[in-house]
Amino acid sequence: MYKVLKYIIIFIIVIILIVLSINFYVIMSTKEQIIKSTESNIENIDCILVLGAGIWGDRPSPMLEDRLLQAIQLYNNGIASKVIMSGDHGRKEYDEVNTMKEYAIEKGVLSENIFMDHAGFSSYESIYRAKEIFNCKKIIIVTQKYHLYRALYIANQLGIEAYGVNSDPRQYMGSTYRELREILARNKDFVKCIFKPEPTYLGETIPVSGNGDITNDK
Repeated sequence: MYKVLKYIIIFIIVIILIVLSINFYVIMSTKEQIIKSTESNIENIDCILVLGAGIWGDRPSPMLEDRLLQAIQLYNNGIASKVIMSGDHGRKEYDEVNTMKEYAIEKGVLSENIFMDHAGFSSYESIYRAKEIFNCKKIIIVTQKYHLYRALYIANQLGIEAYGVNSDPRQYMGSTYRELREILARNKDFVKCIFKPEPTYLGETIPVSGNGDITNDK
């Protein structure tokens, strides 16, 4: 019984070390790709990719609102002329992407410069579809910093040149829980990037160089 318990403890320690090592690798391999919103030495960006983060009724959640405001600032600064709003629109009654687009239009972004990815059900799927559906080769990803490392790692593994701008102007409820959950999420997407499965939906290409209104469904 003592030997069995000993082996179980050793096994658990090994698993924890593997999980933490992968987490550390994902962070360290991408941290140099996180840039300041004021940096202007990066040129020929295809688009700004905003990752969904939940909505409250017909308004973006605080985390999503901060992502949108940061993306709008980058757009207004001329960093890129196109924006992809990628989120969950898998159900008629839950529509992240139209909420995101409507918010950006309210802030002055032209509708034709906003593309909606209605099937961005996860970070991996959003970035995969940015490449395969919207033909993006060089992007800026906007999300909170804790999430940027994983998003950038996915982009690297899928062959996209990506930079990240974080949107953390305030503290959010549940931040400790999200940080802990992100450790496991980084491990999950590390494994997923080895096998590179296709996302839930693909489809015809919609080049981000065109008119974003083609993605409208209203």
